[in-house]
This record gives sequence, structure tokens and C-alpha cells, in this order.
Amino acid sequence: MSDERLHYDDAFLRDLLSRVRSIAVVGASAQPMRPSYFAMRYLQDKGYRMLPVNPRLAGETILGERVYESLSALPLVPDMVQIFRRSEEVPPVVEEAIRLGVQVVWMQLGVRHDEAARRAQEAGLTVVMDRCPKIEYGRLFGEIGRLGINRGIISAKRGQALQLRRRHGITFERR
Repeated sequence: MSDERLHYDDAFLRDLLSRVRSIAVVGASAQPMRPSYFAMRYLQDKGYRMLPVNPRLAGETILGERVYESLSALPLVPDMVQIFRRSEEVPPVVEEAIRLGVQVVWMQLGVRHDEAARRAQEAGLTVVMDRCPKIEYGRLFGEIGRLGINRGIISAKRGQALQLRRRHGITFERR
């Protein structure tokens, strides 16, 4: 695994998050304080179909969605697989994503496996490593202000605040 810092262009990430509609979350947790649960809830609120994958919780429900034991057990091929597993556990998930024809593999913050990423890219998948789609969504679509606060307001001119409402597209409404 390389120690070099990964860089992804904002336009690339914005386009990726705009195209994706369904996300399988490998390593999904039913615990509200776990990062996978929080990220799933946030992205679900933004209009993504979240498909939890966790063999220990298979058959249960998280955020109104049935939990599946594997990617192969899902009722559809998701646009993206978000991996909340240790880096050394990534290769089998990537291989399964390749077999299923998933478009995007996204490894969560702290998760990186260069060889698995290379395999996925050679198979035609788009790969993002060591990033959180929840954080990137908030940053790229105006949900996180300069101070890390979601004010819900965008303003280009003093006295002319605009309310931001979005679901995979930006629309502005005068306040």
C-alpha cells in the first residue's frame, strides 16, 4: 500500500455522487452511533437507496431497508459499493463487485487497498479510497459551511440570502 496522499478532483467526485442512485454499504451497522449507520442515514436522507450488507445482521432491518448477507444476495446491482471494513478485508468485496458489474467501489475513510483498487480499475470500475461519501457530499453540495455548520443558506450578496433545497440537483428558492 502506498503512503502517498490520494487526490480526487472535486468535479470528479461531484459527478460521481450525482450519477449514483443506489449504494450497498458493506459493513453496515444497526448501531446509531457507528459511522456506517450515520453515513447511511445521511445519504438516505439525500435520496440515495441504501442497501445494508452485513452477514451477522442478515434478515434484520436498518433504516427501513432489509440487511443482506452479501452483495450477491442483494435484489439489485447497486451503482456503488461503500466499504466499511478493514483494508485487508477489501479484496473479496472488490472481487464480488467486479463479478456483479457494480460501477463504483468507494472505500471509507482510513480504508485503502491499492492492489484491489488496481484490479477494480482494470475491470472498468471507478474507485475512490480513503474518503467518506457523506463528508464529500456535504462539502461539494453546499451542506457544510466554512465553519463546518450546515446553515442551509447560500448567499452571494448581502441581503439576498437563498435557501438551498436539493436532491441530486441544485435548486434555489428565495427566502
